[in-house]
Amino acid sequence: MRRAITHDLAGMTRDRVASDAPRPAGGVVVLVDTGGFEPDSEALIPAMVREQALTAVSEADAVVLLVDGSAGLLPADAEIAGQLHRTGRPVVVAVNKDDRRDAAHAHAEFAALGFPVVTISAEHGVGIGDLWDELELVLPPPEEEGEAVEAELSVAIVGRPNVGKSSLLNRLLGEERVLVSEIPGTTRDSVDTLLALGTHSVRLIDTAGIRRKGRTDQGPEVLSVLMARRAIERAEVCLLVVDAKEGLTAQDTHVAGYIDEAGRGVVVAVTKADLIADEGRDGKERVKDQVLHHLKFLKDTPLLFVSSLTGAGVPHLLPAALEVGEAFRLRIGTGELNRILRAAWQKQPPPGGKRPPRLLYATQTGSGPPRFVLFVSGTGKLHFSYVRYLENALRGAFPLAGVPIRFKIQGKSGRTG
Repeated sequence: MRRAITHDLAGMTRDRVASDAPRPAGGVVVLVDTGGFEPDSEALIPAMVREQALTAVSEADAVVLLVDGSAGLLPADAEIAGQLHRTGRPVVVAVNKDDRRDAAHAHAEFAALGFPVVTISAEHGVGIGDLWDELELVLPPPEEEGEAVEAELSVAIVGRPNVGKSSLLNRLLGEERVLVSEIPGTTRDSVDTLLALGTHSVRLIDTAGIRRKGRTDQGPEVLSVLMARRAIERAEVCLLVVDAKEGLTAQDTHVAGYIDEAGRGVVVAVTKADLIADEGRDGKERVKDQVLHHLKFLKDTPLLFVSSLTGAGVPHLLPAALEVGEAFRLRIGTGELNRILRAAWQKQPPPGGKRPPRLLYATQTGSGPPRFVLFVSGTGKLHFSYVRYLENALRGAFPLAGVPIRFKIQGKSGRTG
């Protein structure tokens, strides 16, 4: 599975991208990919990437210094190695692409850096076992399996470019976990961070800003949008970030459409709320009315006003996401389901002339999001407005705020509608 963006353009990886991986000695390790390290660059983005890489090194149990075997030992490699020596962290040099030149020559050349050296070909999977052997010499012993923990909730932070997603993530975490700048498109990869919230474990996924397809014309940006959409699909709940000052835009609606298409739970985070503080309640009602008017499928979705600058409202976001996550996974007993739907059906039967369709039976076929099959008499055709009426009946009876509900209508003859 592609977990990070790869491209021939230099500088594609910027944030720290973490992913769990099975450890040959047992257990799991967290692999952290960092951006390309430019030791002397004073430009804003390379300097920020360098700071992120050094932070990752300071938190790591071991470091893999990846060098290009086809290019040979470069001055930048030696300078990075010098900085790694000063950290005191265990380091293994992995000489990549060494299938293109003399392996013995490369090994001796890079041994001058003062670390153990392994030659590999990442593209062909050669030498990876040797790399693990070296890492096992310095990694702590695998942890013993403890008691089963509650399944983690994956939450993707999504929105249009430069709306404040990374600033919000950093405020949620209380640290500069991802790059933040005024340069649109700073975030490219989808960045995962695990966070403990009481007895719950939350996987926060920061994503690149999503533009409409017609406005995405550069190769790296196309890949960023693709990764952001994949992040939505692997999340259970999305924090849809909207700018309070600008209000709901066409791009916000576009992003919300991706979430709805993927069938994910939603919490709307109206960020930069401090910028409309002087409008009082009127400002908040204006934004709320915009969201509910243009995104009707979000009508019962939690909508919170927050400020990454002041922290106002931010502590309420993840508890709201956890509630939506519970709704996303909700299972409803067959008896309760039929009782609620039959009561709604009797109160307002569907139109159908002399012989309107009757509800024979209903059952839940899955969760994430909740999915139901309704067996009805006749052809199984129900007007979409009546299906929405039944959906509202379920929402009124069960905690389903913030999640889509999927219905399949099946007629007595077996035809579906």
